[in-house]
Amino acid sequence: MRVLDHPILGRLEARRKVTITVDGQPVEAFEGEPILAALLAKGIRVNRITKKRHEPRGLFCGIGRCTDCVMVVNGVPNVRTCVTPVAEGMTVETQQGLGKWGKAK
Repeated sequence: MRVLDHPILGRLEARRKVTITVDGQPVEAFEGEPILAALLAKGIRVNRITKKRHEPRGLFCGIGRCTDCVMVVNGVPNVRTCVTPVAEGMTVETQQGLGKWGKAK
């Protein structure tokens, strides 16, 4: 679900639809929207699993200050998905613990 007409921000601008891959599954998103917005619209609420207690984390602050929304994006761990824009072909993975560096795409 997306907010299409916000009382303060106004109507959602028309944007090009793109496909990103999230944990191996294709997800439709709007180019330039925050990754987290696309995930929430798809019903994906868990972004990472904590190292110590293995607990799920997701949206908390939504402005890039905390680290609850970090995920592995194109092989780079600890990317704050609430402030990182979607781009065509992006690969996003649920982060386990502190994350591991992979091969950037």
